Amino acid sequence: MTLEELLPCDSPRMRAVGAAVERLLAAAQRSARLSVGVYEAAKLLNADPDSVVLCVLATDEEDEGDIALQIHFTLIQAFCCDNDIHIVRVAGMRRLAAVLGEPAPGAEPRDLHCLLVTMPHADAWQSHGLAEVAKYCTESRDRNQWVPVVRLQER
Repeated sequence: MTLEELLPCDSPRMRAVGAAVERLLAAAQRSARLSVGVYEAAKLLNADPDSVVLCVLATDEEDEGDIALQIHFTLIQAFCCDNDIHIVRVAGMRRLAAVLGEPAPGAEPRDLHCLLVTMPHADAWQSHGLAEVAKYCTESRDRNQWVPVVRLQER
C-alpha cells in the first residue's frame, strides 16, 4: 500500500504537503537555490551533490510515455538515493509553472521536469516548507515508497 492510498490526494495532509512544496520551490527560486531542468540537475549533482536537499521530478499524464524522460528520472532517482537526497514526484505541471512564474519574454521555455533545491544557509528556510516536505519523504520511505507523489492543486 502506498502513502497516496493511505492519504488520498485531496486529504488535508496531502494538500498541506503540496502547499509546502510550492512554498519551498518559490522560496528556493527567490534565493537562487533552485536548479531547473534535467541537464542543469545532472551538472549540479555531478559537481556538488552534498549541497542538494531535495529533488523534484515533475510530470503529467502525457509525459508517462516519454521513454527518454523516464530514463533520465530513473538515473536521477538512483543518484539521489545513493546520496541521501530527498526525492518527490510532482503531478501538476501547469500549477508548477504558475508557482515558478513564466520565463522572461523571448526566453526559451524552462524544462520544469527536474528541479533541485540546494541547501539553505539559514534556519529560516524551515518555515518555507523544507521540514514538512522532508518529513513526508521520510514517512514515505518508512512505508517502502522511495519516491512519493504529490499532486499540486490548481487554483
